[in-house]
Amino acid sequence: MSWGTELWDQFDNLEKHTQWGIEFVEKYTKFVKERSEIETNYAKQIRNLSKKYQPKKNSKEEEESKYTFCRAFLTTLNELNDYAGQHEVISEDLTSHIITELTRYLQELKTERKSHFHDGRKAQQHIESSWKQLEASKKRFERECKEAERAQQYFEKMDADINVTKADVEKARQQAQMRHQMANDSKSEYAAYLQKFNQEQNEHYYTVIPNIFQKLQDMEEKRIERISVCMKKFADVDRQVLPIVGKCLDGMTNAAESIEPKADSKQVVESFKSGFEPPGDVEFEDYGQAMKRTVSETSLSNTKESKEKPGGKTKGKLWPFIKNKNKGSVPEDFSHLPPEQRRKKLQGKIDELSKDIQKEMDQRDALTKMKDVYIKNPQMGDPASVDPRLTEIGQNIEKLQSEVQKFEGWLAEVEERMPSKSDSQRKSGLYETQNSTTVSNNCAQDRESPDGSYTEEQNSEVQVKAQPIPTPTTTTEFDDEFDDEEVLPTIGTCKALYPFEGHNEGTISVAEGELLYVIEEDKGDGWTRVRRNEDEEGYVPTSYVEVFLETNAKDS
Repeated sequence: MSWGTELWDQFDNLEKHTQWGIEFVEKYTKFVKERSEIETNYAKQIRNLSKKYQPKKNSKEEEESKYTFCRAFLTTLNELNDYAGQHEVISEDLTSHIITELTRYLQELKTERKSHFHDGRKAQQHIESSWKQLEASKKRFERECKEAERAQQYFEKMDADINVTKADVEKARQQAQMRHQMANDSKSEYAAYLQKFNQEQNEHYYTVIPNIFQKLQDMEEKRIERISVCMKKFADVDRQVLPIVGKCLDGMTNAAESIEPKADSKQVVESFKSGFEPPGDVEFEDYGQAMKRTVSETSLSNTKESKEKPGGKTKGKLWPFIKNKNKGSVPEDFSHLPPEQRRKKLQGKIDELSKDIQKEMDQRDALTKMKDVYIKNPQMGDPASVDPRLTEIGQNIEKLQSEVQKFEGWLAEVEERMPSKSDSQRKSGLYETQNSTTVSNNCAQDRESPDGSYTEEQNSEVQVKAQPIPTPTTTTEFDDEFDDEEVLPTIGTCKALYPFEGHNEGTISVAEGELLYVIEEDKGDGWTRVRRNEDEEGYVPTSYVEVFLETNAKDS
C-alpha cells in the first residue's frame, strides 16, 4: 500500500509519525551506548579484581607458586583478565558498528525528512495560492454581474421615464453595455482560473503529493531496516566473542583439573623438611648409684653440650618444635634455618652468584675483543677507553668469586653435619682469577631427589675463551656501504646483550635488551650490521648481540 494514494490527506500525521521514528532511533542509540558503558565498566572491574589478587613479588608469593592450587589460581586470574578483554571488545564493537553508524545515519535521516516535508509544504502553498486566485476571480465575476444587472435596471428605468432626456437615456444605455462587457470579461477570467486550478489540484493530489509521500515511505522503510540490521549486530557482537570466552572458561577448568593434592602435600615436605633426626630414647638415670650420667646425642640436654664445643660456628641442634626467637635481620649464612632448608638457600645463592660471574665474564670477553679491534684499527676507537671498564669488571668477578667460596664453605659445613644416605661428596669448585679464561660452574642442580634425600649432580664446565676479533680494515668500508642507496633486506633479528655507545662513524648505539633487525651478517671482522628503523642502521660488535637468523638466510 502506498502512502501517496492511501494517506493523501494525512500530511500532518505523517509528519508526526516520521518525527517519532527519528526519536526512536535516538532512543535505541542511547540504549546501545549505555550497554557499551556497562561492558566497559564491567571489564574494568574484572581487570581490577584480577590485578588485586595477582601474586606480589615477594618471597612468600614465590613459595606459594610451588603449589599446584596456587598456580591454578594464577591461571584463573590470567584467564579472567582475558575474559575481561572480550567484554572490552564487545564495547568497542558496539561503539564502532552501531553507535557511530546510527549517529551518522540520524543526521542523514533528519536532513532527508526535512527536504521531503519542505517540498510538501511548498506544494501545499502553491495549491492554496491557486485556490485564492480562483476565489478572487469568482468574487470579482460575481461583483461585476451584480453591477451589470443594476446598470441594466437603471437604463430600463431611464428609458421608461418620459421626462428624461435622450442624452441621459443614451448615457445609461452605454453604462449598462459597459457593465455587461466587464461582467463577460470577469466570467472569462473566472473560467480560466477555474480550469487552471482544477488542473493544478489534480496534479497536486495525484502526482506531486504521492511522489513526496512515496519518498517519505521509502525513507521510513529504510529507517526500520537499519534498526533491524543494528539489532542483529547487537546480538552478533556477543556471539563473536563466545568462542574466546569459551576458551577462557576452558582454561579455568583445565587449571582446576591440574591441581594435584598429592604433589602439593609432597611440596610441604620439600618446603619445611628440617633435616633433623628424631630424638632418641631418654636413658634411665639411676640416682641411687654413683654412676656417670649418659646422655643420648639427640636428647634435650644436647644443646648444653653443643655450646661447650670450641670452634663451632653454628649452634647445636634445637628441638624441632622450639621456635627461633631471633626474628630480626636474616643471617647471611642462613644459620637461622634448619639444615635441609639452609642447604637449599645456600645452594640457591651459589647458583645465583655463578650466573652473575658468568655474565660479568661474558661482558669482559666482549670488551677484550673490542679492545683488540681498537688496537688493530685505532680509527675505530681508543683502546685505553676500555681499560677502566675492564678493571671494574675484574674487581666485580673477584668479589663474586670470594662470595661463592664463602657460601660453598658454609654449604660444605652444612652437608657434613647433615645425615645423608648417599656416600657421594660435594666437590668444591674454586673459580680462577680474572685473567683465567675458564670458569667452572659447580652449582649443583636438583640436589634433592623426590624422596627428600640429598643427591649429587655436578654441572659441566662452561668454557669462555677470549679470542680477539679482527675489525674492518678501514673506516672507508663503512662509508662505502652506507653511501649505497640500496636498502638491504632483513635477514634476521638480534638482541643486545650489553650496552654499546657507538661513538665512532659507521657504528650505532644500542641499549641492553634492545631488539634490532640484522641486515648483514658478521663477515669475519667481528662486526654485525643492524637496523633500528628505516633511518637508523650501523655496525655493532658481534659479541655484544645474540643473533637469530632466518632459515633461508642460514641456508644461503
